[in-house]
Amino acid sequence: MLEVRTIEPELTYHLRHAVLRPNQLIEDSMYDSDHEDHAFHVGAFYKKNLISVASFVIDTNSDFPIKKQYRLRQMATLEEYRKLGAGRAIVNYAENRIKERGVSFLWCKGRTTVQEYYSKLGFVPHGEVFDYPPIGPHILMYKKLT
Repeated sequence: MLEVRTIEPELTYHLRHAVLRPNQLIEDSMYDSDHEDHAFHVGAFYKKNLISVASFVIDTNSDFPIKKQYRLRQMATLEEYRKLGAGRAIVNYAENRIKERGVSFLWCKGRTTVQEYYSKLGFVPHGEVFDYPPIGPHILMYKKLT
C-alpha cells in the first residue's frame, strides 16, 4: 500500500539527484524555493520506503495571465516502483492542498520524455519544446484545477 504525505524538503534531495540528475552534484538538486513559505513537498512511501517525491512552489509564469499559480518541480520516482501509481497519488494529494489554498492553476516544465505521462494526469502542453541545459528538451505544461 502507498502512503502519501507532506515531507521535509531535505527528504526529496536523494531521489531528485538519483532519478533526475545522476550525473550532476547533489547540490544541483537543491533549490532556494524549497524553503519558501508557501512551498510544500510530497512523498509516496511503499512499505515505509520513500519511492517518489515532488515539490510544489508558488511561481508565476508570464505565459499564464493568472495571479496565483503553483509550479510542480522535481517529480521523481524510483524506476523499479513506477507502475504503482505513486506519481499520480502525489499529484492528486498536492492538487487538493493547492485548491485548499485557493489556487486553481498548476504548471510544470516537463521533460519531453514524460510529456505523455503528464498528459495522462490532465496536464496540457503549452508552447514549443525548449532546451533546458544541461538536462535536455522540455515542454511547458499546465492544468486548471477544478
